[in-house]
Amino acid sequence: MIKIDSTTQTCSNCPIRPRAICSRCTGEELDELGKIKYYKTYSPGASVVLMGDPMTFVASVVSGVATLSRSMADGRMQMVGMLLPSDFIGRPGRDIASFDVTAVSELTLCHFHKRAFEKVTSSTPHVQERLVEIVLDELDATREWMLLLGRKTAREKIASFLLICARRLGTQEGESLQMSLPLTRDAMSDYLGLTIETVSRQMAALKRDGVLVLEGTRKVTIPDLNRLLDEAGDDSDGATLP
Repeated sequence: MIKIDSTTQTCSNCPIRPRAICSRCTGEELDELGKIKYYKTYSPGASVVLMGDPMTFVASVVSGVATLSRSMADGRMQMVGMLLPSDFIGRPGRDIASFDVTAVSELTLCHFHKRAFEKVTSSTPHVQERLVEIVLDELDATREWMLLLGRKTAREKIASFLLICARRLGTQEGESLQMSLPLTRDAMSDYLGLTIETVSRQMAALKRDGVLVLEGTRKVTIPDLNRLLDEAGDDSDGATLP
């Protein structure tokens, strides 16, 4: 996982710049955003924001992983999403947090003071355009997740989760992709609507069938991405890593 030194971090050398909220900004626009940004690092397990709390900031994930969860009145909780590098937290115009955001690993965020960000956004078309793209991408991802939860088998759910992680977190090593799983198997079971026993059984089956190679509980190597696409129930024709 990339370690970020926030004392030397600038927009020009930011690892998430190609996908972040500021990806289309000109130098002048970056200067304006730079005036209202600050970096903050959270320890694993730390709460970033709680559902119902006032939202005084918006932020981009620079490094690490966080989860989005929602609590019910009777105390039950459901994980509803993962936040990976370049993902955006918060919404301009929304003053109350709709979800709990919790750091899974050491998490570094690029924060923007919310009111100041809203002011910059109103006068910066490039930020407005990218924000719309992010919201539409989230809508597409939500529809894909509805398909996964509603129609896919347990094996396809696990493969789909691994595919999401590979595309966002994987690094190319020859013909293979390597990554570190962002969630424990217990958290995966919550996220995918499966039991932890089913998650472990399906991971073992995918390993046995050569779809993936496991080292310990977190390190995963995917020898053939197209095979993983097929296991996820998706079309592997022409699929490439973004």
